[in-house]
Amino acid sequence: MSARRCFLFLLLLAPLAPAAAPPIESPTAHGDRVRDDYFARQAQKLGEEALAEVRTKADWDRVRPRLRREFLDMMGLWPLPARSRLEATITGTIETKTYRVEKLHFQSRPGLYVSANLYLPKKVVAPCPAVLYVCGHGAVIRDGVSFGNKVTYQHHAAWYAENGYACLVLDTLQLGEIQGLHHGTNHLGMWWWASRGYTPAGVELWNAIRGIDYLESRPEVDRKRIGVTGRSGGGATSWWVGAADDRVSCIVPVAGLADLTAHVHEGYPGRFADGVVAGHCDCMYHLNTYRWDYTLVMALCAPRPLLLGNSDRDDIFPVPGYRRPAEKVKKLYALLGAADRFALLETKGPHEDTPALRLGEFRWMNRWLKGDTSPITDTTRPRLTPQQLKVFDRPPADAINDVVHERFRPLARFELPQSPEVTREWWKGKAAELRHGLLDRTFRGWPAKPPALVVRPAGEARQDGILLRGYDFTSEEGVPLRLFVAQAEGVQPTEVIANVVDEEEWGRWLADLGPAFRELLHGGVNPAPRPYPDHSAKRFTQLLRTMRAYRLAYAIVAPRGVGPTRWSESSRFDGKPVGQHIRRRFLILGQTLEGQQVWDVRRAIACLGSVADLKKATLSLQGKGESAAIALYAGLFEPGVASFDLWHPPSSHRRGPTLLNVLTILDMPQAVALALPRPVRLHVESDRAKEWEWTEQLQAVLGGKAIRLLVE
Repeated sequence: MSARRCFLFLLLLAPLAPAAAPPIESPTAHGDRVRDDYFARQAQKLGEEALAEVRTKADWDRVRPRLRREFLDMMGLWPLPARSRLEATITGTIETKTYRVEKLHFQSRPGLYVSANLYLPKKVVAPCPAVLYVCGHGAVIRDGVSFGNKVTYQHHAAWYAENGYACLVLDTLQLGEIQGLHHGTNHLGMWWWASRGYTPAGVELWNAIRGIDYLESRPEVDRKRIGVTGRSGGGATSWWVGAADDRVSCIVPVAGLADLTAHVHEGYPGRFADGVVAGHCDCMYHLNTYRWDYTLVMALCAPRPLLLGNSDRDDIFPVPGYRRPAEKVKKLYALLGAADRFALLETKGPHEDTPALRLGEFRWMNRWLKGDTSPITDTTRPRLTPQQLKVFDRPPADAINDVVHERFRPLARFELPQSPEVTREWWKGKAAELRHGLLDRTFRGWPAKPPALVVRPAGEARQDGILLRGYDFTSEEGVPLRLFVAQAEGVQPTEVIANVVDEEEWGRWLADLGPAFRELLHGGVNPAPRPYPDHSAKRFTQLLRTMRAYRLAYAIVAPRGVGPTRWSESSRFDGKPVGQHIRRRFLILGQTLEGQQVWDVRRAIACLGSVADLKKATLSLQGKGESAAIALYAGLFEPGVASFDLWHPPSSHRRGPTLLNVLTILDMPQAVALALPRPVRLHVESDRAKEWEWTEQLQAVLGGKAIRLLVE
């Protein structure tokens, strides 16, 4: 693109006195309805698909290995990491009248420390059954010192030891003696976790798998009789372990699972009415690359004994949310001839560690690990103090717990071969591999069978020589969008520049075009007009002059959540708007908001192709900031795009946009290179130019000047 395009982009995007970006629009009922209906439809679809392919035992035997691999992959554990030395260390022992406690730690990976307590009977009779107890969110912190959530859940382990079990209680990453993070996307804004393919649920699962390794190393433990249980966050980890590790022969998750519908749409009456995601941290979620409903996690436990425990007034694991998957899995157990090995224990009460749930847990373990169905009791006993159960005097100097999110999942690395000839051949194969990887692992949430576009003219408006036309189209089921095309009246465009806009740039277009076009641009869905700054006649005139001189048309592409479909941040927690949980809903569904916006841009391009007088015009994509990256990715999969004009795109997905698993495949320099041999104008700040060296080095080897780095 020549200097005329650079001038026009600056004209449209740079504020000129007195005009300025308009204020953020008040929330619209239309955008909220489209968004919420979309979440409901997606969750229902994935729920209906879960286990639909399993009609016989042979079907289950066929699909189960694939599901196991997918699950481990979504946890960041495929292929399974090497089992390094545990370096298990016992730091002290406590003797009580009825059991013994060993305070210990091990390293699930070098530097990833797990603090734990092992409860043993006073006298072990032969190798005994063992229980891995994974803790929920029960922090114990005194004067700034974390004693671990193992302190909170000690009464479970004490009962097991008093009744002939070995019980290993593990601290979690977030709430252990050496604290890491569970809340990256919950409230810390670390959206790059999803781009990196990271979830702390994977760390908790790996720590638990290594905990089983430790139990197997103990002479007191019968390796064929190991159970796993926990509640709340520990209930979720119990599901993870049961789904991932067949060494576990009995599984009792308590208050740790609900289906997608409960998480993203239909939650618990009250503060979680629009989905319970706001009540959960990131350790409750695998990274849903393969778009699973939680029914499949539950199913991977089959046909081993499985008891699902929950309370009927649990506000973060609502009754319909666990009953729906339980009904499906109950049928699977029957299909496998193991109907007696699955049960749902539903008790009265809120989200609490109640006696009824504990007794159900203990009875199930006794039945399947000891063959004992006799009545049991749970007596009150003195609790050990946090100081007694503490493992470390001081944190180890080599601990990586606080930065494990930076190291758990490896990033894609790219080094260009030394030889130009080798590089050229390497890139041919690598480019195809990267495109496939993006479709398979980043954009898997795109519709497999897109609905018809159903393009419909939405009206037109004229003012002082500019014609603006609107076109309604269907991006995906339940996502209606509107595309806008601005051109000079009486001029047949030979080139269309499609501007992918965010909310700020959308506001600039509204101000630049002026009041005459506002009704059409609003799409007729906003509740009331909002005040805009005075329209600049000078900007309008320059826009018209440029369109006439160069026979250009401009398409305004506002993907979902922007402009006419902008939504309010109405996801609520404790009565307060919490916008990040809207973005988390996309993640839970195996998507990202930005990934689906890439799809919206692709569909807008298809819509443009249906406009009769634009079919012969060349098409360029343009965007600024994260919208530039969204435009780029859309164009990579649309061969009709002739060129790209990218203004200040982030040089790494570490800064955005958030795309599922993308950093395990490539980063922005490689994504730009995938556009070759099409021209790319890359506008970057001078202090960021060095971050695009890889792209320039590759182009230097391949030859040509398609990618132009314009340093500002």
